[in-house]
Amino acid sequence: MSLSPPAEPPVRASEPALSSKPAAPAVTLPYNLPDLVCFAHLHWDFVWQRPQHLMSRFAQHGRVFYVEDAFYHADNLIEPHIEVKERQNGLKVLVVHLPDQLRHQEQNSEQAQYEVLRRYFEEQGVQDFIAWYYTPMAIGKSRGFQPVLTIYDCMDELAAFKFAPPALREREQELFQKADYVFTGGHTLYEAKSQQHADAHPFPSSIDKAHFGQARQEMPEPADQAGIAHPRVGFFGVVDERLDIELLRQLADAHPEWQFVIIGPVVKIDPAQLPRQQNIHYLGSKDYQELPAYLRGWDVATLLFADNESTKFISPTKTPEYLAAGRPVVSTPIRDVVRPYGDLNLVQIAATADEFGQAIAKALLQHQDADWRQRTDDYLATISWDQTWQQMVELMQKKLPSATTSTSTANSATA
Repeated sequence: MSLSPPAEPPVRASEPALSSKPAAPAVTLPYNLPDLVCFAHLHWDFVWQRPQHLMSRFAQHGRVFYVEDAFYHADNLIEPHIEVKERQNGLKVLVVHLPDQLRHQEQNSEQAQYEVLRRYFEEQGVQDFIAWYYTPMAIGKSRGFQPVLTIYDCMDELAAFKFAPPALREREQELFQKADYVFTGGHTLYEAKSQQHADAHPFPSSIDKAHFGQARQEMPEPADQAGIAHPRVGFFGVVDERLDIELLRQLADAHPEWQFVIIGPVVKIDPAQLPRQQNIHYLGSKDYQELPAYLRGWDVATLLFADNESTKFISPTKTPEYLAAGRPVVSTPIRDVVRPYGDLNLVQIAATADEFGQAIAKALLQHQDADWRQRTDDYLATISWDQTWQQMVELMQKKLPSATTSTSTANSATA
């Protein structure tokens, strides 16, 4: 896709760092938990999001094993075995490798994965551990384990996603029976899951303010964005069935004077379906560490989500991340964005292409609104991934057997 000719960026008012008002005093908690085994459907190295934020914090204080989906080889020449990859804070990513013949033998595949994991955990001395699930489909390979505590961190309504396994809803009911707690990634999801589990707790998407706050300071412009003219209207995230590609198409047609920057991997949809106007620029996947530099160069950030089953329960992490970067935000009426961000007039909500265009035009002037900045920063001061993690730890310690926690290594965690 051809890039628009370079243009001088508009003159902006100076952008202060996040509010320097003192936050709530840090609380020191006794951190005393066993090993943690996380069963996930998301690859650790794919996109840095909720599992990475939380598990990397747990890994600062104890052993964390992050179990990904099995990898099937194209032949039957290998025996089932485990691959171990070390990541941040010593966290270990575990991938069970299986021969092709098990690809369509679900029961045999799950048993093989269980045996490989069981042997590995025995070698590592993993006995009393917390089982943390992001996908109910992992129940099949983990039924044989006896964790001391089971957490279902339900970050999305996975059954509503494209290509969801038919058995997912049934497995989720089984996981509800096993789980001591159900945590949800947003309030709308909590309203649904609290009807199915007696001890559900909402933990909406949070932020690493210091990381995204870098976008408020001077940063080098990424080379692949530097040649794109202003005004720039941006979006970052996974480009899948949740992105409203028709809305993007209509906005690009109606406003050729704006440049639309789309960052993220394209999955589950045909890239040929994406609109290809000259003022839409697909820059592909970027590392989490790179995102503030891209955000720094945007004039408006967007949540271009479609209104469909896959977005009914989402609570986009990027909402507070955009705001922490100092970017004005326009979103479609996603319920967990409307509440609280729209209700607090921190994010503009628009349902149609015409309304969205009007909201972007208004947002282009929002950099000059000192009141909006202050109200935004006041709200952001009340949330963080550290606080989310600490609140989860408090709940978990209430249900852990005292005999188990007393034999674990005692640590302390400061929010």
